Amino acid sequence: MAWIIATKLEMTRVIKNDRFIPITLLQVPTLKVVWFKTLEKDGYKAIMIGVLNDKVEDAQLEKWKVTLNKSNFSKIVEFPVSDEENEKYNVGDTVSLDVLEGDVKVSVEWFSKWKWFTWAMKKHNFHGWPGGHGSKFHRALGSIGNRKPTKVHKGKKMHGHHGNTKFTIKKVPVELVNKEINVIGVRWGVPGWRNSFVNIIF
Repeated sequence: MAWIIATKLEMTRVIKNDRFIPITLLQVPTLKVVWFKTLEKDGYKAIMIGVLNDKVEDAQLEKWKVTLNKSNFSKIVEFPVSDEENEKYNVGDTVSLDVLEGDVKVSVEWFSKWKWFTWAMKKHNFHGWPGGHGSKFHRALGSIGNRKPTKVHKGKKMHGHHGNTKFTIKKVPVELVNKEINVIGVRWGVPGWRNSFVNIIF
């Protein structure tokens, strides 16, 4: 298993077998192994991978203390690991695109777009009420409870917070890998805004 943190750029398309395939371009920054979570100290095993800031100079990368300083990273993500995967990396190692070889299918996870407070018809894709002039409740929610019991049941689809939910899209084919500019292209769309981070697991 391998892990990559990337930045969502934009969507485009590529031609493959005389067909247009929609892809999402992801920019992979400089990734470093920051630290390891151990079963003895933390109660679980995980690897911490960080996105290195652009302000860190190349000469500083040779010092292992830079890797331990979290202020040098714009984002740090933990990924669960096994004993075999834990031995492959050391603190300070660089995670590159070399792990993507051949036909690879990945899992992409991140939070969906946050649409703030949304009314029930848009949030839950309700059909709505009649649209004629006689109807005075075109986009109303309708009844939310019964006479008995006199309460609103848990899980009722109502107005409220919309989006900002963590999604995981599995078995996404990688259609493009450009190691010169550290850009990969995965099929279809991925959750999140432009320039937001996404986690890639494969």
